Amino acid sequence: MGVFKYLTAFWTAAAVYAVLSFLAGAMGLSAYRELLVERDKQRANMEKLGLVNETLENTKNSLLYDRDTIAVYARELGYGGRDERFVRIVGLGGVKRPAVRPGEVVRAYRPEFMDDRLIKIIALSAGGAVFALLLVFDALKRARG
Repeated sequence: MGVFKYLTAFWTAAAVYAVLSFLAGAMGLSAYRELLVERDKQRANMEKLGLVNETLENTKNSLLYDRDTIAVYARELGYGGRDERFVRIVGLGGVKRPAVRPGEVVRAYRPEFMDDRLIKIIALSAGGAVFALLLVFDALKRARG
């Protein structure tokens, strides 16, 4: 039984390493949650970009196939038909369409996690502490009896 109880120090180190890796390691729950948040940000950005793309696609199609749309855009730029006359009022400015924003850059950040070396150091320290306690208890037992 003497040698086998010292194996609890090894099992303690292994258990501490496994738990810390599972909770705070590079592939642990904490990093996984952060990756899920980043995934949701990227999906929301993709949906926004899809709406911008749809708007631009509709504008392109209307400019390609609809003469009235072309005429409206031309009038906004100051062009007119042969039988049209313009009265320009100085100071009012022209009609300006709001520019379609092409979207924004959403940067993906690396998740925060505990370094594997630190997890190993903590696990080995915990195993060493258990081993030292077992040695102290054995020494006290021998001193008493």
